[in-house]
Amino acid sequence: MNQRIELVPDAEPANRYARAQAFDRISWPVNLLSASVDYVSRGHALLLGDERAVRRAARSLAGSELASLSLLFSEPVDEESSDGDDSVLLGATRHLASHSLTAAQARTLRLEGHLGRFTASVEHHGERLDLARALAGREHFDCVLDLGKHPALALELPPPGYVVTSCDAADHVARLDEFGELIGEFDKPRYFQVNADQCAHSANGNTGCTRCLEVCPADAIASRQGRIDAWIEIDPYRCHGVGSCSSACPTGAIQFRQPETLRLQSTLAAWLDAYRQAGGTTPVVRFTTTGSSHGGDEPAGHVLDVPLEELGAAGHDLWLTALAAGAAEVRVQRHAAMPPRLERFLDAELERARALLAAMGHAPERIRDLAPNDTTMRDALPHHAVLTKSPLVLEEGDKRERLEAVLERLASLGAPSRQRHPLPAESPYGGLEVDSAACTLCMACVASCPTPALAAGSDSPELSFREADCVQCGLCAEACPEDAIRLVPGFLGDAARRERRVCHEEAPFECIRCGKPFATASTIATIKAKLADHPYFAGEASTRLEMCEDCRVRDVWQAMARDPESQLKV
Repeated sequence: MNQRIELVPDAEPANRYARAQAFDRISWPVNLLSASVDYVSRGHALLLGDERAVRRAARSLAGSELASLSLLFSEPVDEESSDGDDSVLLGATRHLASHSLTAAQARTLRLEGHLGRFTASVEHHGERLDLARALAGREHFDCVLDLGKHPALALELPPPGYVVTSCDAADHVARLDEFGELIGEFDKPRYFQVNADQCAHSANGNTGCTRCLEVCPADAIASRQGRIDAWIEIDPYRCHGVGSCSSACPTGAIQFRQPETLRLQSTLAAWLDAYRQAGGTTPVVRFTTTGSSHGGDEPAGHVLDVPLEELGAAGHDLWLTALAAGAAEVRVQRHAAMPPRLERFLDAELERARALLAAMGHAPERIRDLAPNDTTMRDALPHHAVLTKSPLVLEEGDKRERLEAVLERLASLGAPSRQRHPLPAESPYGGLEVDSAACTLCMACVASCPTPALAAGSDSPELSFREADCVQCGLCAEACPEDAIRLVPGFLGDAARRERRVCHEEAPFECIRCGKPFATASTIATIKAKLADHPYFAGEASTRLEMCEDCRVRDVWQAMARDPESQLKV
């Protein structure tokens, strides 16, 4: 398809005016008093790498205010160092210690932590040797300078206080200066908040959703195992605020706070409404990073910029919101410094968003990504007209509810195929199938479901399902003792996805004593089969399985009253 990149001169002034009016009327939400995390560094530094590189770096840092330097020679050097002894390097006023690791010890080097609290250890005679205590006489190091050929922390976004450089790097001197200033108190925003009640990661000993764990380029997210269930834990000291965890979270359990998603969605919808009212036409919403010029000049008048801390803070739900609110197209402006894991996340989100548009009868090309500094395509006029000129109003609610409102509007503006469309792996859309012959309506699946997707009947034994609420975490299938549930991934364009349907139902089984319905016939049959050889339910006692919980207790006490010694035989 040929790209239409010319601008219409007559429309440009009107669009610029409309954009200015929209930005003046509705300010971008800013968290002026957001929560923060604090770092305290006393300047006790660990330098690691080959001996020559480490000693040269130590010499360069001699004039800094660092309190102590611990030199760890973790890699071999081809020839002997000629830098002289430590006292000549740094003088007698600075605490200095050095240690050479054997090749075997170097392979066991473990470095963890962040600015003000780094720990380092190696295997030594079958035990872990704490290097902070051994070299600096402290519980931890405050900062780490890694000069090795193979960094000890191979992370796309390393934690604050960890600086990687090499002697031949163009910015080596600047990096050393930066490292020498890591003393004092520092703070940064606490970018996220977590609502464990909405998390779909674990339930009843089973593991479900792991999407946030897979997209964090800082490896700041971990799964912590408790006695029964696991939970998601985010280290605020290692978090860089990329935001991809929040965008990937299907339930809204992880909420990005710079700003919150609801405020972002509402502001975006208000901008587009104000833009239309001021006479603007065919608006294009561009998601970009705060302070990035991407070419240095102002974009064309029809381009409305959404400034983000990082592109990961907006996923396909925000892009689709823009289209549902009246944007003609959405453009995602990449930048050169993006971590590879964020690049892959955006690739998957773009593929997912385009597939959803196609499923609802819209052109997938309404959403596109732009190469860094591509001002030509940034300013290109859209190929498509707006889908609607009516304002979008999103009610208070969780992330999934707002997303469903956006999808419902897009479906009403398009021509859904009413078929299930394939989506990229790990997409939070899909249905499930229940094997009625195997299902006993034990409701283990309902107890494990983190959303309202699965529900039990209120008046009779039944299992119902609403696809619009399903995030495909798999906890229901893991919890089912009969393996009666199978996930069906993919997006169903039909309105039936928003309707609750009964997957399986049975007549209730009534207590043989009081007549109260308390289970299903299939459940009782399964339990009787599994407990057939249990002495407690042998003989006439097997009828207890056909009693409700109250009558079963009464029967046990009555039997004990008649023959107290009989219980000793069980």
